[in-house]
Amino acid sequence: MSQQNIRTAIAEGRLATKEKELKAARKQLAQAVGALEQARRTRRAPPIAVPHPRRRNGHIVRVCLGDTHGAQVELPALTTALADIKTLDPDEIILLGDHVNCGGFLAQNHVIGYVAETATSYEEDISRANSFLDALQKAAPRARIEYLEGNHERRVERWCVTETLQNGRDAELLRRALAPEFLLRLRQRGIPYRRLAEFHDGLPVPGVIRRGKCFFFHGFSVAKHATAVTQQAIAGNCVFGHTHRHQADVVRRVSAGVIGAWNPGCLCQLQPLWQHGKPTDWTHGYAVQLVAQSGAFLHLNIPIIGAGSQLTALFKL
Repeated sequence: MSQQNIRTAIAEGRLATKEKELKAARKQLAQAVGALEQARRTRRAPPIAVPHPRRRNGHIVRVCLGDTHGAQVELPALTTALADIKTLDPDEIILLGDHVNCGGFLAQNHVIGYVAETATSYEEDISRANSFLDALQKAAPRARIEYLEGNHERRVERWCVTETLQNGRDAELLRRALAPEFLLRLRQRGIPYRRLAEFHDGLPVPGVIRRGKCFFFHGFSVAKHATAVTQQAIAGNCVFGHTHRHQADVVRRVSAGVIGAWNPGCLCQLQPLWQHGKPTDWTHGYAVQLVAQSGAFLHLNIPIIGAGSQLTALFKL
């Protein structure tokens, strides 16, 4: 065989090898794209490894905070809650959602007759929420914190979908640039973000998490007796925000035993301008749970009245 034929054979062999490698790479890429597409369709959040919190005498302390609403936070109420949290030194903190307000142009899909808040910008809203998270992590440096998405955070995603003419990939690109999940630097803070559009903990309803013997989510009912309505729908212990009202409803069911539903109230302004002068029945507060290793827990709604909670007085008795 001539040298030219030998070089041609070697080149053809290399080409065949490259073609095989390219074919294998294309197959791997197709499998990866298929897996990503399947994950996108199911909208299930990837598991996040979260360390178990420390226990005190077999118990942990969990704090639940709801509805600070970013630039519309009520600073005296928040200051009281943070002072209590510093004293409690909790092991877990669950943020129940709506910790940014997302008013103005982000409220374009609101109900008819709604007048959007225009006094503050989205940038100010995010800045105030970042300050809240900074103060919270300083007050509870050892706590494991989880952030549940609320309907106000989700306004950004809805806006992104509308602006991109419902193109899923473009909407996701825009969401990653503008959504609170990213502007609040939650991944860098080590705070998992539980989206409303994703399933968590193997539960059949999106946006809900289960910790021990209690469910947590932002809330879906705005009824006057939202705790009773929510308890009936969940058929288990649950804590939620959304309605801004301190409420509790504890009942005994034949199938489930004694179960309760609690809303700790809010830490935002009780009379925002968009209520058009209508007096609200909102109340300030947060919740504390003392959780045993078995999952059994004591739940306390802590009201904040006149910028005081009186909780820390218990430690002085």
